[in-house]
Amino acid sequence: MLRKRIIPCLDIKNGRTVKGINFVGLRDAGDPVELAKRYAAEGADELVFLDISATEERRKTLVPLVREIARHIDIPFTIGGGIKSIVDVQELLQNGADKVSINSAAVKRPELVNELSNHFGNQCIALAIDAKKVAELWKVHLVGGKEPTDIDLFDWALEVQDRGAGEILFTSMNNDGTKMGFANDALAKLHDLLEIPVIASGGAGSIVHFEDAFIKGKAEAALAASVFHFEEIAIPDLKRALVDKGIPMRI
Repeated sequence: MLRKRIIPCLDIKNGRTVKGINFVGLRDAGDPVELAKRYAAEGADELVFLDISATEERRKTLVPLVREIARHIDIPFTIGGGIKSIVDVQELLQNGADKVSINSAAVKRPELVNELSNHFGNQCIALAIDAKKVAELWKVHLVGGKEPTDIDLFDWALEVQDRGAGEILFTSMNNDGTKMGFANDALAKLHDLLEIPVIASGGAGSIVHFEDAFIKGKAEAALAASVFHFEEIAIPDLKRALVDKGIPMRI
C-alpha cells in the first residue's frame, strides 16, 4: 500500500503566510521561509505554496520568495498562483519548484492542462479545485473562491484527468478553516471516479480528521494550514498517531 502524505500549505499574500475561514477573514500566520524550514525539519512529506492573490491581481507568482524557500527545504515543493503558460512553469521549476498547481487558468482555458502535461509530464501538474456545496451540488469556484461557476466538481475532475493532470488538490470551501473535518463524502466520490491521486484540503482541526480523510475519504494525501502554522498539531505526533491506526505513513 502506498504511504499517505502530510502536506502543509503556505497561503501567501503580500509576502506573508495567511489563513482565513471559508476563504475570507485572512489573518497573518507567520514568515513563509521560517515555516517552510520548520515543516521540512519536522518531517512533512511535501510543501505547497499558493500565491492566493496572484490571479486576482493578474500577476505571476512571487518568484524570489519561491526561490528563497526552496533554498531551505529538501522535500517536494508545489507552487500555485497566477500560472498561465509553459513559460510560467519553466520559471518556477528553474527557481526550485518540483510541481505546479493550476486552478483558475485551467478552467478558463482547459487546453492549458494538455499543454503543460505534454511539455513537463503529468507528474509535474497538480490541478487545484476549489469547490463549494450549493443545494447539494459541488460547484467549482475561481479566483480564490470569489468567482462561482456552474461547473460540477466531479465532471471537471474527470476532464482534467483526461487532459493530463497528475493529481487533484480538492479544497472544500464549506470546510476550509472551520476545523470541523474534511469533506469526506466528496473525497471518497473523487477517489472512486479517478485513477490519479486526490489530496484532501479544507477543514483539518484534529488528528481524527486526518484519519477520517484517509479512511473515509480515501485520500492519498491531506493538506492543512492553520493547525500546523499555529502549532496545534505537530507533524511527528500526527504521523505516529496515524501509524498507530494502521495508516501507512513515512516516519
